[in-house]
Amino acid sequence: MLELWSSISWLLLFSIILISTIFLRAYIRNPSPKLHTSYPLVGATFAILSNRIRVNQWITDILSQCSTRTCVLQRGILGPARVWTANPENVKHILQTQFSVYLKDEIITSNHSDFFGTGIFNTDGENWKFQRKISSHEFNTKSLRKFIEDVVKTELFDRFIPVLSTAAEQNTVLDLQNILQRFGFDSICKISFGFDPAYLSPSLVWSEFVTAYEDATQISSNRAGYVIPLVWKLKRHLNIGSEKKLREASSKVRESVRRLIRQKKQEIKDSVEATDLLSRFLRDDHCNDDFVVDIVISFILAGKDTVAAALTCFFWLVSCHPRVEEEILKEINQLAPDDPGYEDVKSLVYIHASLCESMRLYPPVPNDSRAATRDDVLPDGTIVKKGMRVTYCAYAMGRMDDLWGSDWDEFKPERWLEMDKGTGKSHFVARDSYTYPVFHAGPRICLGKEMSFLQMKMLVVETLRRFRVVPAEVDEPVFVSYLTLHMKGGFSVKIQKRC
Repeated sequence: MLELWSSISWLLLFSIILISTIFLRAYIRNPSPKLHTSYPLVGATFAILSNRIRVNQWITDILSQCSTRTCVLQRGILGPARVWTANPENVKHILQTQFSVYLKDEIITSNHSDFFGTGIFNTDGENWKFQRKISSHEFNTKSLRKFIEDVVKTELFDRFIPVLSTAAEQNTVLDLQNILQRFGFDSICKISFGFDPAYLSPSLVWSEFVTAYEDATQISSNRAGYVIPLVWKLKRHLNIGSEKKLREASSKVRESVRRLIRQKKQEIKDSVEATDLLSRFLRDDHCNDDFVVDIVISFILAGKDTVAAALTCFFWLVSCHPRVEEEILKEINQLAPDDPGYEDVKSLVYIHASLCESMRLYPPVPNDSRAATRDDVLPDGTIVKKGMRVTYCAYAMGRMDDLWGSDWDEFKPERWLEMDKGTGKSHFVARDSYTYPVFHAGPRICLGKEMSFLQMKMLVVETLRRFRVVPAEVDEPVFVSYLTLHMKGGFSVKIQKRC
């Protein structure tokens, strides 16, 4: 009798999976014209999966119709409901007021733990506090800022500008998104541990380290796409397919970092000045090798794609708005030095406003999540049960008319500027980090914000004073998001030298 019931149970389970799969495939081919539909047992799962490629725009469409700018998507028997919000009060609640209640989602940390370990972006509690403390100290030093400035200048003048010059001379089409990603990867590796992967070398080849890092990041990110996480966990257990590739790639990256750690330790013994982050961390006796490996890999993740994503969207928007480009050029032409540094680019308020406006519309990290460790109620009255994931969508927040006005869809840097009646000059007016959470907010606000603006402003100045960036295609790009926002298929441009 027990065997009979077992057989019946397996038959029922197989039937449910088969019927659900057939229905899901039909649903994805012909998605409901409604924004989302909930069904018994599975909730809005079919709608979530059918919109997974355009999730940010789909969520924006939903939230724009919600009076509280918050919605709850049910998942039935497949897991806890998920809250999405574009309400600044809710963002402040989960990232600041109730910081200790809303922690990193265990599913997300599990997806990334095999590669990122317990690095600063994949951990909570005392471990996060310790990493934040030592990182914050280093990021606030003038010597690190000077080192970053030197790294960016070297990468700009020795590699980035020559690549654009060659493309202009040969009248070739260039994938600017790819070039910016290579620029970002080289820069952050030099800053993080003094290693030059030469990803932006003239040959534009992929080194073994770069390939391994990109593979490990992509496969870790793809784990979130599994409807049944047991599938990737089984593949990991059997060491097959993508999980075997992840294990090999992760091993290559971590061993490369360990070799650099041994090299840096020897340099410290030889009294070589500590410039990069790795050397600075190794001076702390409380940092063991595994800890340092995790934190360095995390910093590469933070810097390699975020700046590239922001600049890709920036150059596309500027190329579509000649008036904005003209204002930017006016500001650049007022710069005294031909080789501006940190203090010089700080004064570029219009470029700063243009970058902020670009990231309002296309934030490099379009959404982020926290999981409730106990039952709670958000400021707008939304009930959150223990274990539920609350996701704030920066992409949607930049498109809400109650936050940015009826002209939210316009690329308008002037919305960030105010005229000083005394001097007659414009000055930048920032928005609070809960209305504009592009650099996160609360205790976990981005430590590298100032470094990112330094990189972006220097690159914008040196690029636009020499070249015009002209999109090679007239169609509006399609944006997709993995860990960061990307243009699907890259950003094909032609580079024209300015007279």
